[in-house]
Amino acid sequence: MLSHKENRALAKQLMDESVGRYQIAPGQLTLHQDRGSPMTAHGYLDQMMELDVTCSHSRPRVSNDNPFSESQFKTQTYQPDYPGRFNDIHHARLWTEEYMACYNTEHHHSGLSGFTPEQVFTGSYHKIAKAKQGALDAGYQQHPERFVKGRPIVPMPPKTVAIHPITPSNDGEYVDDRVNCPTLTAAGYVK
Repeated sequence: MLSHKENRALAKQLMDESVGRYQIAPGQLTLHQDRGSPMTAHGYLDQMMELDVTCSHSRPRVSNDNPFSESQFKTQTYQPDYPGRFNDIHHARLWTEEYMACYNTEHHHSGLSGFTPEQVFTGSYHKIAKAKQGALDAGYQQHPERFVKGRPIVPMPPKTVAIHPITPSNDGEYVDDRVNCPTLTAAGYVK
């Protein structure tokens, strides 16, 4: 979503649309975000609890605490056709729409073991990995001496990606050892 402004209502709208569009099941999504006022507003956090979306926030005054977003921004701004400045919001939306389509379907990520975000999101990477493994196995069968470390195995993308994992403790509460961060508990958010 690109907008002239950033506020709680737009953040809520974006999440409502995303959860509905991608049929995200309750308890399936962890959302890491910065500490901007829309992302820490009580109404927004209440909505995330209703959607059963786990929220994770950057530590206070730690600008590099969201490496996924920062990496995305760098990749975006290093695109050969990145305009540097947009003429207007329509230009920004058009460029971003084209960029994100390419990024999600054609850009093979090292952090996803060489798969595209779309392949991981849809689960189609399983079929691709099976075909790759078949090719590796055929090569290994023909020339095992070339593989000094043994039979090669296709690397799979991680099942979970976490910057600051939040884990349940023995009493059912969630433990987050970062200082001054909201923590999700069974009863809701605690600051």
